[in-house]
Amino acid sequence: MNKFVKLLVISLVLFFSVSSSFAQDIDELLADMVEAKFSEKEEIVEKIGNLKTEFSLKILQSLENGTLYYIKKNKKIVYAEKVDSGYSLTDIFSEKKIDILKKREIKRVSLNNKLRKLVRILIAKSSLTLSNPSLRIKAAKVIFNSRSLDLLPIIDTAILKEENVRVKKYLESTQARLLLLTNNKKDHIKSLEYFTDNTDPRVQSVINEFIQNYESLDEINRDKLIYDKAINVANKIESDLQFYKLIENLFFGLSLGSILFLAAVGLAITFGVMGVINMAHGEMIMIGAYSTYVVQLFLPNLIEYSLFIALPFAFLITGFIGIILERGVIRYLYGRPLETLLATFGISLVLQQLVRTIFSPINMPVISPKWMSGVLEVHPALALSYGRLYILLFSITVFLVLLIILRKTHFGTEIRAVMQNRSMARAMGIRTSWIDSMTFGLGSGIAGVAGVALSQITNVGPNLGQNYLIDCFMVVVFGGVGNLWGTLSGAFILGIGNKFLEPISGAVLAKIIILVFLILFIQKRPKGMFALKGRASEVNQ
Repeated sequence: MNKFVKLLVISLVLFFSVSSSFAQDIDELLADMVEAKFSEKEEIVEKIGNLKTEFSLKILQSLENGTLYYIKKNKKIVYAEKVDSGYSLTDIFSEKKIDILKKREIKRVSLNNKLRKLVRILIAKSSLTLSNPSLRIKAAKVIFNSRSLDLLPIIDTAILKEENVRVKKYLESTQARLLLLTNNKKDHIKSLEYFTDNTDPRVQSVINEFIQNYESLDEINRDKLIYDKAINVANKIESDLQFYKLIENLFFGLSLGSILFLAAVGLAITFGVMGVINMAHGEMIMIGAYSTYVVQLFLPNLIEYSLFIALPFAFLITGFIGIILERGVIRYLYGRPLETLLATFGISLVLQQLVRTIFSPINMPVISPKWMSGVLEVHPALALSYGRLYILLFSITVFLVLLIILRKTHFGTEIRAVMQNRSMARAMGIRTSWIDSMTFGLGSGIAGVAGVALSQITNVGPNLGQNYLIDCFMVVVFGGVGNLWGTLSGAFILGIGNKFLEPISGAVLAKIIILVFLILFIQKRPKGMFALKGRASEVNQ
């Protein structure tokens, strides 16, 4: 037992002595950095990086981020973070808050461009050993851009130890990139063979630079096999990039189409049943977006779940407003389209002013949950936004739910009956006035849901709805009034068309081209792509 105690004591003594020695070493290095010139700082930074500990890595990261300061009075190195009353200081060893000082009492440990590059490389070298795969990928990307052949042995070792397939792919790409910088033709062939099967958009400029340098060589030093291979790789990369650009534009077109569908589907239902041109439809979208803001305002600790709370809340609020609007105003204006248009336009102005009075005329901040942030990297040349991907899936879900309601429920059957022949539906005992109210409430509720989705990708302000109103009418007219399949198809076609035209003609001209196309299309098919089939087309008799 005594022997065990002795061993324990000795181990503790050794541990604390080593820790103390390490702290002393790092403290001396940091102290030297305060007064050191940039050329001297380079040596100090390298010594800190060579320690290869989490502590030294954190210091390097603080250097890169510009949060490493020293107190002018005693030259003590600290972490500093800006707060309202000045700068909050943290001890680098204990990581405890020690003081709050004014800007004039502290000074940042400065770096020049050469030092900043060195710090990034040292961080990358240290990060290659970390357990987090994303940090190792980031490190590989930094080394890729470093052009430092000294790091090639480190990358070679990291590849042999790496078990994560995705990380290994980035490491191999970095290795191939560095091999192109050598003077060895075998390395060049090996690198080009890798990029033949593993093209990467980051490599495009690298290969082009390699080709230009090769073309500048004498014919004696130029290897035709390597040159031809480099040309083939460059062409393949360009071809791949064009393909993935096409996929990206298609995805952005579908995501825009999904947004247009969510915004327009409510209008398609109400317009199809009642024949009412509702100019206040955009404000329902706007109120839905503000519902998300209100939920986050009152439930700040539930940001991750705010959208799930905001969706039913926005649907009920905007649906209720829609029912009141139909009962109180629109019902008395059936058969008078011009007066209905003017009345709903006036209501839209009232709702906008009401929102400005309650909240303010400026845009309100809506926080996106973490699960909607970031991108899904399908390929180095193709990254899909999680936010837009979720909205696309959500719009398809809304479409399927509405399709079930309209096709499989009694309420849906009555809506379709009124939509196809109002007089016959009334003669069959259907309460058309009740159907009008519920349909208007349903359409307005869906518009509110669309506002929740839009709050994640655009600014939430009083004019939000007006920005999408014209697009909504375009989708409804193009797809076919009152037809869900037509609304979905019309939204996706217009969304994709717009995204493919924008790079060629610009955003404004693209919308004009789409509008001209729509006008010409309506001349040929006045009832849209999917016209309602029925005995009559009469509405609101």
